[in-house]
Amino acid sequence: MDSRRVLVVGIDGVRLDLLPLLDTPHLDELAKTGFLAPVEIDDATPTMSGPCWATVVTGVSVAKHGVWGNRFDGHRLDLFPDFTTRLAAEHRLKTFAVGGWEPMFLARQGGPLFAAPSRLSYLAAAADTTEAWEECDEQVTAEAVRILGSGELLHASFVYLGAVDETGHLLGCGPAYHRAVETADRRLGRILTAVRDRACADTEEWTVIVVTDHGHRDEGGHGGRSPQERTAWIAAAGPGIAPGTTPENLRHADVAATVYRALGITPDPHWTLDGTPFA
Repeated sequence: MDSRRVLVVGIDGVRLDLLPLLDTPHLDELAKTGFLAPVEIDDATPTMSGPCWATVVTGVSVAKHGVWGNRFDGHRLDLFPDFTTRLAAEHRLKTFAVGGWEPMFLARQGGPLFAAPSRLSYLAAAADTTEAWEECDEQVTAEAVRILGSGELLHASFVYLGAVDETGHLLGCGPAYHRAVETADRRLGRILTAVRDRACADTEEWTVIVVTDHGHRDEGGHGGRSPQERTAWIAAAGPGIAPGTTPENLRHADVAATVYRALGITPDPHWTLDGTPFA
C-alpha cells in the first residue's frame, strides 16, 4: 500500500515579519525540520483571500482560475479544480477539507473553492467577530483532529483557520493579533499531534505544508501592494524536503504542485499548472 500522505494547513492573514517576535513553537519546528520562507504575491494577483487561496489549492494563476476577489463569481474552477477535488475525481484518492469561510466550502458567494473532496466539513462562524472566529477555528481544529486522528485513509487534506485574519481586520496588528497568531500555532500543534499519533503512523510518510495567503497593514486590512500586504509565506517539511534548505522564489502555486509530487503523481500537461514542487 502506498504510504504517502499530505496535509496542508492554511492560516489566513499571518504577517511574516511578526513571526520572529511571537511564540510559535510548531511553526518553528517545521522551519527547523524543513523550511519557512517568504512568498511575494505577484503583481497580477489581488492581495485578497479569494484569489490567493484559489492559487494555493489549484496551482494556477488568477488568469486561469478566474477568482479575482472574495466573491468567486465567474471562476473557472471547473477547468482548474482544487487538489482535493482533482485527486478524488481523477486518481480515486481519499481527500478531506475543513474550514469555516463560506465561499471556500459552500455554494455561496460564487463558491465553493473545494468542489468535491472525498470528505468535506464546514463549520460556520456565528458572527463576524474575533470571538466567533476563534470559536469557529476551535471547532475546525477539533474536527481536523477527530478525522485525521481516526486512522481513516486520507491521502491529501486541507485545514483552514481564519481567526487571525478576522482579528487583523477588526483590531489591527497589535497585541490581540499577536495572540491570535500564537493561538493558531497551538491549534496547528494539536493537528500535527493527531497525525503523529495515528495508529498507522509507522507505515505513513507525511508531507506537511503550512501557508498563509497575504499579510496586513499595521492598522489592519489588505488588498493593496505594500510589503506587509503582499508578503506571504510557506512552511513545509517531509520526504524530499531537506532541512535548512530554503527554496528561492516560492509562489503560492507551488503548493498544489508539491502536493502532487509528494503523492508521486506527475501532473498531466493539460492541467497547465503554473507552480513547481518545492524540492
